[in-house]
Amino acid sequence: MLGPVILAASRSDRMRRFISAAPGTKQVVDRFIAGETVDQVVPVIEDAADKGLEVTLDVVGEDITTPEQAAAARDAYLELVDRLKDLGLGTKAEMSIKLSMFGQSLDGGHELALANVRPVVEAAAAIGTTVTLDAEDHTTLDSMFAIHEELRKDFPQTGCVIQAYLFRTEDDARRLAAAGSRVRIVKGAYKEPASVAYQDKAEIDKAYVRILKTLMEGEGYPMIGSHDPRLIAIAQELARKAGRKLDEYEFQMLYGIRSDEHIRLAAEGHRMRVYTAYGTDWYGYFMRRLAEKPANLLFFGRSILTKG
Repeated sequence: MLGPVILAASRSDRMRRFISAAPGTKQVVDRFIAGETVDQVVPVIEDAADKGLEVTLDVVGEDITTPEQAAAARDAYLELVDRLKDLGLGTKAEMSIKLSMFGQSLDGGHELALANVRPVVEAAAAIGTTVTLDAEDHTTLDSMFAIHEELRKDFPQTGCVIQAYLFRTEDDARRLAAAGSRVRIVKGAYKEPASVAYQDKAEIDKAYVRILKTLMEGEGYPMIGSHDPRLIAIAQELARKAGRKLDEYEFQMLYGIRSDEHIRLAAEGHRMRVYTAYGTDWYGYFMRRLAEKPANLLFFGRSILTKG
């Protein structure tokens, strides 16, 4: 299995330097990363809105080692909120935040991350949008869920992400499938040990369906994060059986992957949100995209060979 190898490489400084210098890298990175600055990503948001799509925006970067870097990450999101407000795009774009960027792994990181994320959530609410807290590796999740619960006291629209490959997630889904909640379900893209996570793709898919059924039958708002045609069809059937209207759940897919499917689902009347990452610190995000799907790795390999 190449996925675990690639995920291990995502934490290697040596591999970061090698891949960053490879002649074909930029071509592939541009497929998954919408730009490096807010100015570069605004046309992407506007184009998506013109096509009937919504977006969730991720300012990429996870290697935070100082409180000053965490504060800079917070300020990058506040800058994004200001631009969305100025352009009147707040209702078309939400934000996805990894708490590792906000200092979660530092000393006193739980309190630091909460203090940094709160003003972003408050600013987002002021322009009519919201924030979803991304799930990271399993050691961070208790902190993430606690911050999510705290934020929802004042900003109940704050969303969170759950990962189907973790054993704990079925219990988390039952707890989160409550009125007013917003929950994105994904398969999971971190290297996790067999003691906490399914390792077999078929088992992960089965868990995904069980968890999605829980969310659809609950009172919250499910957000289906998947490019898998079979899981998308199952989600539609589960929504129908649960009596959900088309605006009572949504699909989410990554920028640069299956763009034709984005348009098809939106044309059918579904809410379709494109997870759109931007920024200069793209390496960790990029490597997880390669690990998720062999076709992405093949595309990268061909690009290097043809540019070398």
